[in-house]
Amino acid sequence: MHLGAIDGLILGLYLVVVLLIGWLAARRTKSGTDFFLAGRSIPAWVCGLAFISANLGAQEVIGMGASGAKYGIATAHFYWLGAIPAMVFIGVFMMPFYYGSKARSAPEYLRMRFDEKTRAFNALSFAVMTIIGSGVSMYAMAKLIQTLHVLDAPFAAVGLPQAWIFHAAILASALVVLVYIYMGGLRGAIYNEVLQFFLIVAGFAPLAWFGLKSAGGWEGIKATLGPAYTHAWQGMGNPATNRLGVDGFGLVMGLGFVLSFGYWCTDFLVVQRAMAADSMASARRTPLIAAGFKMFFPFLVIIPGLAALTLTTAAMAPAHGAGPGQVQAASVIPIKLDATTGKPMLDSAGKPQLDYDLATPNLLIHTFPTGMLGLGLTALLASFMSGMAGNVTAFNTVWTYDLYQAYLKPEGSDAHYLAVGRITTAVGILLSVGAAYMASQFNNIMDLIQLICAFVNAPVFATFLLGMFWKRATGHGAFWGLVLGTAGAALHHGLTLPLGSVPGIKGGWLAVMHTYPSEMAQNFWTAIWAWSLCFGLTVAGSLITRPRAEAELVGLVYSLTPKLDEPGGGWLRNPVVLGAIVLAVTLVLNLVFW
Repeated sequence: MHLGAIDGLILGLYLVVVLLIGWLAARRTKSGTDFFLAGRSIPAWVCGLAFISANLGAQEVIGMGASGAKYGIATAHFYWLGAIPAMVFIGVFMMPFYYGSKARSAPEYLRMRFDEKTRAFNALSFAVMTIIGSGVSMYAMAKLIQTLHVLDAPFAAVGLPQAWIFHAAILASALVVLVYIYMGGLRGAIYNEVLQFFLIVAGFAPLAWFGLKSAGGWEGIKATLGPAYTHAWQGMGNPATNRLGVDGFGLVMGLGFVLSFGYWCTDFLVVQRAMAADSMASARRTPLIAAGFKMFFPFLVIIPGLAALTLTTAAMAPAHGAGPGQVQAASVIPIKLDATTGKPMLDSAGKPQLDYDLATPNLLIHTFPTGMLGLGLTALLASFMSGMAGNVTAFNTVWTYDLYQAYLKPEGSDAHYLAVGRITTAVGILLSVGAAYMASQFNNIMDLIQLICAFVNAPVFATFLLGMFWKRATGHGAFWGLVLGTAGAALHHGLTLPLGSVPGIKGGWLAVMHTYPSEMAQNFWTAIWAWSLCFGLTVAGSLITRPRAEAELVGLVYSLTPKLDEPGGGWLRNPVVLGAIVLAVTLVLNLVFW
């Protein structure tokens, strides 16, 4: 790919502005509260855009494009079923507990509601998940730069091997994120995420348009790929009749309830943005503002994946009789190559695996002219930066407050914890580099993200749900339910395998007792088992152990907390009304693409 002068200028200007925002934020970062929670002073609209942008990492713009090519428009379930209802729920019902309790993190709420051991287990598992999430974004950025050949000429000029581009890109992205998080903390991350939100929209709206136009519009996609790719709900009655390989129950329970609510309602990565709001009313509106934008993102990130597959299929079918999923390396969606050997990666049947993660980047190369290419590349880089920064700021907060302060140095000064937070930022970046290389083993990073969520978010959602809405839940019951629910996820993953995969990192590392039609189906059922075990064992454990006095649970449990008066100022400030409107529009979108 050849970048023109205007492309390089756009990209360079973005990097300068990112670092400038970090420097400006550093001037207002004087305490631990400033660094970890932005002083709880951010307006609702800024928090709302940061709430959605923190999730717009590689798993969103690359992963959803990859899933669009792999699974079709059914990928929109990750939005209309797997995000919007949960975002409304946290805004209306759960934010009063997070914000009102003055907890500095989601694990700290578990300490206040249950006990230290429950907090510690959740903090450790969450810290691992954030490192993997940051690594995924880092890997996707490096792979993009390598694939687009952005640095080929400079490396050739100094005589460095082209294979080093991947490693150099990982280190460069790590350094940029380290600098602006180290300086400005959460405030720097949030305002950069707002900038990144607008860049992503500006870059991906034209990509979706050009992709659709090149594919012959929606009718062209339907004619080339067939109904399996263009209907969200049809065929969900049986795993064999839809691209996701799941049935209706697995979809609704696994994605729509367990994974969705587990992520949006308990993952501190996004909850932290709402907790930085300047008031309770702003904190409650934050996820609802985000949901208003989120419901339309399938048109920006899934459509390019579908268009890429359409162009590939249309080009290859006449010459080679190939259909979707049977393409060659020269196609828009190429064969996935092993990062070390350079040879095609094969499934258990000996067939080459497709590199769906390249669907969106390659479409960008095929459709964007000079100038717009720079904008599109900047949008991709912005999404990666956003995903990395979101995970790193969540990691440094949880490590500093929920692990270091709780167990290593409980009596330190605020200045000490601020210094620890900055050091932890650097450590988190280094660990993310290792996670980036692990992510290279998956041909769709969205599958990896959903697997990690099944292990971490699925069981902890049961813990939060019972803690907030059942006063009888106890610390002992919550801890053992959480531990055994996570162990159940590991056991299920170790005994099952997606169709066509080989035992190992994708499952079956204990034995293969069941084969799922797809990796996504395995992820959904891993989440269902984890949540169910945690929920049931927490209830059982709580019934045989002594509960806390009700007076200690005021402000932490729904039935024991005074109801909030809804804010005045019309329907735009009322969380219940906003939530109802968002759900109604989402229902319409589901019906349109049924």
